[in-house]
Amino acid sequence: MKGFVVAFFILFATVVFGQANKAPEIKGQVSANVLNLDNIYVINLASEQTVFTDTNGEFVIEANVGDTLLFSSLQTKRKELVLCSEDFQKTILNVYLIPMVHELNEVVVRNYNSISAESLGIVSSDQKKYTPAERKYATASSARLNPMGLDPVINLISGRSKMLKKEIAIEKKESYMVMLEKMFDREHFINTLQLPLEYIKGFEYYVVDNEKFTKILEMKNKTTIEFLLGELAVKYKAIIALENK
Repeated sequence: MKGFVVAFFILFATVVFGQANKAPEIKGQVSANVLNLDNIYVINLASEQTVFTDTNGEFVIEANVGDTLLFSSLQTKRKELVLCSEDFQKTILNVYLIPMVHELNEVVVRNYNSISAESLGIVSSDQKKYTPAERKYATASSARLNPMGLDPVINLISGRSKMLKKEIAIEKKESYMVMLEKMFDREHFINTLQLPLEYIKGFEYYVVDNEKFTKILEMKNKTTIEFLLGELAVKYKAIIALENK
């Protein structure tokens, strides 16, 4: 009997301690002048927890005062939001994202294939080309690109380099999403892969998280990509079936 009481006390203390240390949750809603508000990345850069918005743009994520939330999608510009105590007092944290808009008044097509920065001698032909996120990360973490010297050390201690590295990963996934949507239209996902319309975007996120698939995607072999998509669609539909039980 004494052993049972001790065991019960330990279990009770463990549960209470776990609840006491669980981060509070914050509920928010994203708004933007875009067609779809679902499946927008919401990342807590402090805890690295990632959630997605629903069809109404709503989300719930664990966070503390001072944490930074990163919002990212293909349709909107990225936004970082540092949480303050007032945000946790709100019933709903409203976050407005700016749509990606590309407006052109006039398009003039000329063939300048022979002219480039390399051909003009501005940069070396074997020089590494950086994406915007890679450029920020390289500058933050390299003393060569950042001659001030102390910045890379400060960035390492503060966690900014780690945050920028995560941005590179997100940027890469977004580029894979663009490649995938250029290769296959929505009808392919619905008619060929037999995926429900409301699960197509989730399936796209699912496949770009697959390292084997992204390597094939980079090779741009459409036949192999289509075959692998079919295999992953079977697995994804099995996941959907389990969730809907």
